Amino acid sequence: MNTEKITVRRLSLEEVTKLGVKDRLFVSADTEELKLPDCYVPAFLTKPGESFEGGSVTARTIFQEEVSCLPDDENEAGIYLADENGSVTIEVLQSAGVVLDLALFVPGGDRGALTALYAAARQAFGADVVQIWRQGLKEVPDVKVDIFEEQIPRGRKGSDSPKRDRRAIDTYPTRADFIEFSAGWKPVVEIHRPIVDDTPTI
Repeated sequence: MNTEKITVRRLSLEEVTKLGVKDRLFVSADTEELKLPDCYVPAFLTKPGESFEGGSVTARTIFQEEVSCLPDDENEAGIYLADENGSVTIEVLQSAGVVLDLALFVPGGDRGALTALYAAARQAFGADVVQIWRQGLKEVPDVKVDIFEEQIPRGRKGSDSPKRDRRAIDTYPTRADFIEFSAGWKPVVEIHRPIVDDTPTI
């Protein structure tokens, strides 16, 4: 486990309320998935400190996990800020790297092209460093579509026509797998039809 010792000071709730979403903090790394009670991770507030109510604060770690804590509760790990004059030294968990979750379109998609892609990644970052943990190959049909977000109707059927928002235009249908749709909305995929302007011209 790679950690770094950092001198910090613990923040009170009043001090947290004066911070913004760009201020780098340290919160406990102890989660349900990974038990590290004596370790901390870099994090940022999910909204300005003054916007929190009830004494509870939510921060998002650099590992994209949301952590809620009560800064003034002595029984909790608390929130810390780097301070050379601080009276506390904590162990901060370092990042081992980044897992890329990408949708890559490889024209033709033959095995030789994929092998060249992986070889280039290893050459850039070091042999045996780039590991492929998950590989999902999916053929892409040669057709373009419009992707919409349509509000899921509530109440009686046919009462109102569902509202629709366009999310993507003139794109491959597999992109719908990677779009995060809003709660209460569903994806609608239709064949792309270019808009034809029938306005007469002089």
